[in-house]
Parts: sequence; C-alpha cells; structure tokens
Amino acid sequence: MIRETVAQAPASDIAPILLALRGVGKVFSNGVTALNDVDLTIREGDFLSLLGPSGCGKSTALRLIAGLSTPTSGVLDWRGGSPDRANIGFVFQEPTLLPWASVFDNVWLPLRLKGISRAKAAPAVKEMLARVHLTGFEEAVPRELSGGMKMRVSIARAMVTKPRVLLMDEPFAALDEITRFKLNNDLLELWQDERFTVIFVTHSVFESVFLSNRIVVMAARPGRVFDELAIGAAYPRDEVFRTSPDYAALCRQASDVLVNAINSTAGSHHDGH
Repeated sequence: MIRETVAQAPASDIAPILLALRGVGKVFSNGVTALNDVDLTIREGDFLSLLGPSGCGKSTALRLIAGLSTPTSGVLDWRGGSPDRANIGFVFQEPTLLPWASVFDNVWLPLRLKGISRAKAAPAVKEMLARVHLTGFEEAVPRELSGGMKMRVSIARAMVTKPRVLLMDEPFAALDEITRFKLNNDLLELWQDERFTVIFVTHSVFESVFLSNRIVVMAARPGRVFDELAIGAAYPRDEVFRTSPDYAALCRQASDVLVNAINSTAGSHHDGH
C-alpha cells in the first residue's frame, strides 16, 4: 500500500478522532476483493472526500461506515462506541424519494420511523427545508421537482435527525454543472453552520478540492488508500476561490495523484473516470 501524506490536514489535525478504520478489508461472496488493508482516520468536523476510479471501493467503504455492510477483516473503531443509525445520515446517488409523498412527508420519514408525529416533527422539517432553500415546496411531490431540488429534499431528509456524520455517495454526479456548483455551495454553508462530519464519495477532482479539507485518493484492484492530500484553503469557499490560481494548483495536484492511482491499478487503465 502506498501512503504518502502530502501535508498535514489544516486545523482538523487537532480535532478528536471520530472514527479509525484499521486494516479494513472487504471480500464479496463472488471472490472480488473490494477493499484491502485500508487504514483511514476521520476526525470530528472533517469534510473528507474519497476520490478514485470506478471499482476502487469508495462506495463499499461508505457502506461499511454506515453499518450497511460488515468488513471481512480489520476493525472500524468509533470514538465512544458505534453510533446508532440515527447519528448517521446517508445521501445516495439517486434521491430515493417516495414518489407519492409530499416533500414535507419525505423529509419527515426518518422522524416518523422514530415515532415522532407529523405535528411534533413540523418545526424540524420546516427548518431543514429552509436550510436547503425549499421553503414553499412542502406540499410538492417529487415529479414536480427538478433533479437538483430532489437532491435537496434527500439532503434535508438525511439531516433532519441532526446526525453527527453525513455520508454522501456521489450525490451530485447526475446534475448539470450549474446545479452542482449551487449544491456544493449550499452543502458547505450547511456544514460550516452545523459542523457535522462529512464523508463524501466523488469521481470529480474539482468537486473534491472545492469541498474538502482532506482528500483520500483510492486505487482499485484491490481497493486501497493510495494517498492523502490536505486542502489548506480557508473556508468559507466561494466563486472567488473557485476561479483562483490556488484552486487551480490544488486541482492539478489532486489530478496528478489520481492519475498515479489509476496507473498503479494493474490492467485497468480503461476504467478511471
């Protein structure tokens, strides 16, 4: 396993460790090794991106952290013991909304599953819809919403329980660039206000540099941590940062590491994105 730390993570390196993956491996029943000997430390308040080609185990790592799957080897060491599911929000690639339910009822769902009535949940649901800029759309149904708005509903639903960890599996990959930029901005604003911990899976160098304080670059066959980059740019980040020479230089650096990760993947030059 190659592990070259480019720089120490800014400010985050003094935050307490929330989760450590130690020697984590995952072999599927068909014999495919999705992850091999992954060591990864996630600190309280991190915005950490997992960046890598297809097949490098990014989504598998996210599912292990979510408790949706169990490792074949190694351990996930949570500070204070494993959190209950309510402490982990998950935003999938697709919005996965209930098509027949209103925006309000889709966001209410996790609270409803905890036995909280619609009336009691209303303040929390309305607050989250305001946070994702969907006030006034409470009674709309998913078919009336754009792709970006559906993803906002999905984020509000994941956040309504006030989780301490938000897991995001390429949530903006299917959106057009303008919508994606907007959602990146709004997600950062939400993260800065609430300071939960984000683990964000992406194929996009540009997105990972804009959002993260740390980028973990993964390589495939088997899925493993290849390198880690600290993104030392100050928050808040905005259009000025997005068009700055510093951003361009960081994107170049991340891109070079990603190319090296793809080239280290024996026999799969064709499957990097």
